Amino acid sequence: MSGQVLIEPAQLQQGMTSEPIVVIDTRDPGAYARGHIPGAVNLREIFTYLATSDHEGLEAMQHKFAEAFGAAGLSGKETAVVYEDTMNTGFGQSCRGYFLLKYLGYPKAKVLHGGYQAWVSAGLPTTTEPTLPTPAEFPLACEPGAVMVDKDEMLAALNDPSVIKLDVRDVDEWIATSSSPYGPDFCPRKGRIPGARWLEWYRLMKPADEGSIFKARDEVLAECQSVGIQPHSKVYVYCFKGARASNTFLALKEAGVHDVKIYFGSWNEWSRDPALPIEEGFPAV
Repeated sequence: MSGQVLIEPAQLQQGMTSEPIVVIDTRDPGAYARGHIPGAVNLREIFTYLATSDHEGLEAMQHKFAEAFGAAGLSGKETAVVYEDTMNTGFGQSCRGYFLLKYLGYPKAKVLHGGYQAWVSAGLPTTTEPTLPTPAEFPLACEPGAVMVDKDEMLAALNDPSVIKLDVRDVDEWIATSSSPYGPDFCPRKGRIPGARWLEWYRLMKPADEGSIFKARDEVLAECQSVGIQPHSKVYVYCFKGARASNTFLALKEAGVHDVKIYFGSWNEWSRDPALPIEEGFPAV
């Protein structure tokens, strides 16, 4: 299978007949039960798990997902292919799965481009039979600094003009009328990380016959230029809990913006610490 992260349905189908692949469905159990890719394992916690970036929080997350991915059958020999329904309906949850695997040091991880709807639109087979995976020992080789920054690093970056702090949340979160996708008052504070630039995550995708897909490389770079991001830029991305940020992380990486990291704790963590500065209200011009 190619070195690209995004793979198309036909590529996945072909790969499943020729090499060891574990397909991971991140949708809710009800959607999985109504139909999924044959052989896919349902792992909803990829989307629901809320992480903090202190030592205890990161250690708990590493243990949680090393165990979960091992139970799904990932030993290091298999390519993990993660999918959601379509790229803009699950708040980036398939990309969050990809990011978690990268963070944990897993060597082979990919995302099904277009998700389940692209698979269905391609006329490929589906099933309602649940998959019972063979558990494996997950090869945890975590390198936290390679793709992630913690709360302290994000705080330090506020005074570093060489780092672009990128907020990719929905517009109501950016203008501080809502604290999260879970409801306006889910978090104790509404607002933004000071000095952040805003590129709503939807802007890096476009509609297609099979559902939402990522824009082409030059289209992504054009969107990035609108907020001052160039291929050589250093970018720290955040959202609410790291899912939409993971979608953006992958889009930027695939487009050639190489120095990108995620503040995975994102607004869920930042807003709950009253010692951390925020910008409130409608952004100043």
